[in-house]
Amino acid sequence: QEQLVESGGGLVEAGDSLRLSCAASGLPFSTSAMGWFRQVPDKEREIVAAINWSGSMTYYIDSVKGRFTISRDNAKNTVYLQMNSLKPEDTAVYSCAARPKVTFSTSVLVYTIWGQGIQVTVSS
Repeated sequence: QEQLVESGGGLVEAGDSLRLSCAASGLPFSTSAMGWFRQVPDKEREIVAAINWSGSMTYYIDSVKGRFTISRDNAKNTVYLQMNSLKPEDTAVYSCAARPKVTFSTSVLVYTIWGQGIQVTVSS
């Protein structure tokens, strides 16, 4: 069965770094686009970053550009989100998701396989 499992979240101070990992199983990971999303209470989920099947093309929401880096290791069926210079406003539940297409989309609606989500909290 298709499954995505996130890890690497936690509580850090502003300016610190975290690396989130998302391990995939039961899906054609190496030919699927992947994305990272985040959500806070009373607000809609938003895309943070996305990557195509090979890692040759990426997308970042403007608020994280220059601080976050999405990458993937197809041999390990894992996608990563390196988060540097974290800010309190980055606090959210972060989820990874898969789109069974080789190209990514910035629309949350087309990602069909989702992880459970992991908490990232950045204190001031």
